[in-house]
Amino acid sequence: MSLPLEPRANPSLFGHGHVAAALRDAALSGRMHHGWMLTGPRGVGKATLAWRYARWVLAGMPRHEPPGEAPLFVPGSDALFARVAAGAHADLRSLSPSTGEKGKKVLIRVEDVRELTRFLAMTPAEGGWRVVVIEELEAMNEQAQNALLKTLEEPPPRAVLMLTASAPDRLLPTIRSRVRRLDLFPLEQGLMDHVLAGWLPDLTGEDRASLARLAAGSPGRALALAEGEGLAMAREVEAFLARLPRPEPRELHALADRLAAKRDGSAFTTFFNLLRDAIAGALRRAARGQGAEPWLAGRGLAEWAGLWDMLGRLADETDTLNLDRKQAVLTGLSRLSV
Repeated sequence: MSLPLEPRANPSLFGHGHVAAALRDAALSGRMHHGWMLTGPRGVGKATLAWRYARWVLAGMPRHEPPGEAPLFVPGSDALFARVAAGAHADLRSLSPSTGEKGKKVLIRVEDVRELTRFLAMTPAEGGWRVVVIEELEAMNEQAQNALLKTLEEPPPRAVLMLTASAPDRLLPTIRSRVRRLDLFPLEQGLMDHVLAGWLPDLTGEDRASLARLAAGSPGRALALAEGEGLAMAREVEAFLARLPRPEPRELHALADRLAAKRDGSAFTTFFNLLRDAIAGALRRAARGQGAEPWLAGRGLAEWAGLWDMLGRLADETDTLNLDRKQAVLTGLSRLSV
């Protein structure tokens, strides 16, 4: 099994067969909704499924798939598959957050949403359906969401919008009320083991199990962690938490130097994400009476929750405003110390 392609060119769907079947059955029964929103954790397969559905609709909604294949199957050998992957189908448009000059994510622009509205007002060039795929819908600001809302309120005929969102609560209630929501859940351990064994055969079974645990059932996140030194950063997180409540200042500075060394900020981002995950997991277990980590002692759970939020805001501001990463590490980790 090779590493996964971009979602628009990925022929494989791991899990979520019941969601794919729901999309297929709604269309074939004449109950296709004009707007679908796929929600779930990042990297769980939302965009891959959205593009799989787009291909299937543009291919004429074939009623049968080969044995063993997930619903909404279009063979990779089909010319339409290649056209969709290349963005060369006249009845297909897509939007996702663009990348700024320094690699920073930016909002989906209202001008781009309005261009989609003009596209949807046109007659299908190939006589079938027009399809729009919008990834990471929460990256739209309120102005862009309102522009999209006009299309959802007055949908054109023979058009369908496939939307994905990792944080649907950030969307306008009016957006959420005008789409059909389908939730994608983390993959089960057995399927994660199978996927990672195919993608990362050179890793030991122990390392793959660690990645699966850190990724919490999200194969895309597991792969990103593997490519971004996730296992090494997880060990850094464990070592730091073990030194609480009073880590040595010299060790904090050494850790800050390591995290700030990569110019692309990947180590910094991965460390902060994993640190917040570790805190959140420990808080959940403590709240359920499943035992408390030693480093939780000395602070109430509410205070730890506030620190978890602080770390998220600090990481976001550092990334967005291009602040000094070493100073951000020292500031955040010092706040966790007593």
